[in-house]
Amino acid sequence: MTRPITAGVDGSEESLAALAWAGREAERRGLPLRLVHAWRFEVHDAFDAGDRDTQRQWVRDGLAEAARTVADRHPDVTVTTDVVEDGAVDALLAAAAESEMLVLGSRGQGALVGFLLGSVGQQAITEARRPVVLVRAGDEPSAEAAGREIVVGQHGAPEDSADALRFAFETAAARGATVRAVRAWTLPPVFAYSPGSLKLLDEAGGLEPYERKALAAALQPWRERFPDVPVVEHVEMGSAGQVLLAAAERPQLMVVGRRARRTAVGARIGSVAHGMLHHAGCPVAVVPHT
Repeated sequence: MTRPITAGVDGSEESLAALAWAGREAERRGLPLRLVHAWRFEVHDAFDAGDRDTQRQWVRDGLAEAARTVADRHPDVTVTTDVVEDGAVDALLAAAAESEMLVLGSRGQGALVGFLLGSVGQQAITEARRPVVLVRAGDEPSAEAAGREIVVGQHGAPEDSADALRFAFETAAARGATVRAVRAWTLPPVFAYSPGSLKLLDEAGGLEPYERKALAAALQPWRERFPDVPVVEHVEMGSAGQVLLAAAERPQLMVVGRRARRTAVGARIGSVAHGMLHHAGCPVAVVPHT
């Protein structure tokens, strides 16, 4: 079964940028494109908003116009539309479950907008089992030009970042881009050392060589699977968020993994993913660990 790329569309400038990004990616990957609008009937006192059927038709007409626009740009891409009268989170999670990826608009430097209001966007990102790509208003195709890298964060053992690395390499292969794999490291406290870890560090020749070997081991299966994708290995001391943001001057895409967790105050996506969503100047793909 071929999974589509799904774009959340609500008419906002951010969602239209996300739709344009999704259309280009669907064409590159040879995938269908699905447009989803999560809609709920609203009564407005300030003006005549029409009855439920009228509002529903407005939504359908707007979504159809968006579909025609992207179909004109990408005539080889099969485009379908879906107006979902459901809660935004449920609609997004259902769409993501059936998709290769979910693409949404993001304001950047703040909360998500459109039908992603407040905690809705964070919940959708946190609970989706497929990659979610966030695109800002003003994103342009020129940002995907040759020479601009796809930056992906790698941490821990090879399996910890396998999903994020796979997404980065697949995207780079479709675009003819270079992958910059970034592994940040910090000095652990003395009490964190164990006899086993000290032995590994001694065999590697120190902390930085150990981190470089760990990154190389994580990348090896993806280098073998995608031999034509150029790779830059980037190991740097510092916090993961800061190192990732500084790793490339103008990346065309930032890819981060996330291990969702729940706390007493709700769903959390982790500090690194959160930082990229708010501060990266390019689209950000948040890839869940399976």
